[in-house]
Amino acid sequence: MKLVSYKRGAKRNFGVLEGNYVYTVPGIPNLLTLLQKSSPRTLAESALHEKTNGVSLDEVRLLAPIERPPKIICLGLNYSDHAEETGQPLPVAPILFSKPPTAVIGPDDAIVLPKDSQVDYEVELAVIIGKGGRHIPEEQAKNHIGGFTVFNDVSARNHQFLTRQWFRGKGFDTFAPMGPCLVLPDQISDPQNLRLQLRLNKVTLQDSTTANMIFTIPQIISDISSVLTLETGDVIATGTPSGVGFVRKPHPIFLKAGDVVEAEIESIGTLRNPVSG
Repeated sequence: MKLVSYKRGAKRNFGVLEGNYVYTVPGIPNLLTLLQKSSPRTLAESALHEKTNGVSLDEVRLLAPIERPPKIICLGLNYSDHAEETGQPLPVAPILFSKPPTAVIGPDDAIVLPKDSQVDYEVELAVIIGKGGRHIPEEQAKNHIGGFTVFNDVSARNHQFLTRQWFRGKGFDTFAPMGPCLVLPDQISDPQNLRLQLRLNKVTLQDSTTANMIFTIPQIISDISSVLTLETGDVIATGTPSGVGFVRKPHPIFLKAGDVVEAEIESIGTLRNPVSG
């Protein structure tokens, strides 16, 4: 089951995506509110069953599933091949950093390049927290997952490496594309076995599988919740595989105005974003 946030005219809403139609869940203003309910799947299924509030995808503009998440927590170097290509040792614990909620954009929104920046791409599987908590055991982590989506950890490398903190280079407005939908967790049999790809102007630059993560999703949720309280709607971006632009040889690849980036994950969909200067 795929849930989408969308805008039709001036009105924002969300619903269940089936084929080329979105069926609105009545009485609930947004997807974050739905995740806070005790039975989000039942409410979503009722909208799909009734099919009285359908609207064609052609009439709406898709938005990020959670437009302003409480927190965006990201992992660095969580794929061994990515750590190897950057010349970094494998981490002994998840490397955590954050992005501001103001960085979030949705499908077909433009990634805006800061002036004089070397901007890179990173396709990632994102976990959206359904049930919050603190000190979550690994064996219970799946009970806290509200769904999965596609995430692009856009990074201005010259800003990122200017200091030891990564936040500067990863926190620019538009640097957290997310979407096109949220897939409920029971619709993905094994989130540790999903193919993920990134294409730049139709050329595939990243192609891997979530099986190559160093730290699994339960380990990640447990580790983060040992540091801070996870809340409904928090987004966890679980890291990227090899193929990023700044280490490519003989020449690095950075985004430029006019490019189109497509991040795709099996069973979820494709997140497409143009690039503007």
